[in-house]
Amino acid sequence: MNEETYYQEIEHLIKKNEISKRVRTLEESNDTVTTYWNVGRLIVEAQGGESRAKYGNELIKKWSVRLTEQYGKGYDATNLRKFRQFYNLFPKRAPVDLKLTWTNYKELLPIKNESKRNYYINLCIKNNLSRRQLIKEIKSNSYERLVNRPDKIDIVIYPKYSITTNMKDPIIIGVDKEITSEHDLELSILSNLEFFFKQLGEGFLYAGHQYKLSDGNKNYYVDILLFNVKLNCYIVVELKLRSLKKEDKAQMEYYMKLVDENLKLPHHNKAIGIIITKESDKLIANFIKSEEIIPLTYKLEQIREKVK
Repeated sequence: MNEETYYQEIEHLIKKNEISKRVRTLEESNDTVTTYWNVGRLIVEAQGGESRAKYGNELIKKWSVRLTEQYGKGYDATNLRKFRQFYNLFPKRAPVDLKLTWTNYKELLPIKNESKRNYYINLCIKNNLSRRQLIKEIKSNSYERLVNRPDKIDIVIYPKYSITTNMKDPIIIGVDKEITSEHDLELSILSNLEFFFKQLGEGFLYAGHQYKLSDGNKNYYVDILLFNVKLNCYIVVELKLRSLKKEDKAQMEYYMKLVDENLKLPHHNKAIGIIITKESDKLIANFIKSEEIIPLTYKLEQIREKVK
């Protein structure tokens, strides 16, 4: 690619990220980190490699003027150099997918010792440190104060989680009135989200309800959309106040496909579906994953008194 082509690709990434900041919140931080890493990569490639940093600085000066005019001082020469440094520190990308914020990465960039830097990255991941908390750890020299500090510290990549059979059974949704419609059930779950999440397991986040998806021809609305940071995937929840039907599974698989096509990022796992249905006097959660239905062992009992 020639110089202008590299610039156009950088501009496209930045424009997409700036738009995402305005319309999305759940993945905003990760989108930003990924964008900055890719901008750094393109700068390094455009300059002909890391060794030609002097030429890269000239490109940065020139491109920063154009980008700042269009997108603000967040893309000035100083920040573009940080993006380049970010890529050079993590050329294999894996650490970029660890969900640290860009504000945390900025505090880590000046640390030249790789083991020391990796120690603080692991600390951020393990304890979900904010920028302020990370700065406090660095200023307190917690790395230097380690007892029996190893010669080399690697970044800990935690294993991917999957649904297991250790979820609570039954899972209880508290309701304050008789559930007579799917709308009532949706309101009941939404009004008790924290309790509902605790029953399902760890790592669930609310992403929206009546969430609009489109296949280009028609709009569809997901009853409830969740994200699970441990399963690393979106969770599509559909509510049916009746027994499970064959077509429910087909509908859910289509919604999962739309979520994967429109929302899933490269590092995410494929979406999982939960169809909540009514069997006699019980509400049952039917888990769907990778085109197969997970045994219906997780039940949600309807109760009449609101959970406090």
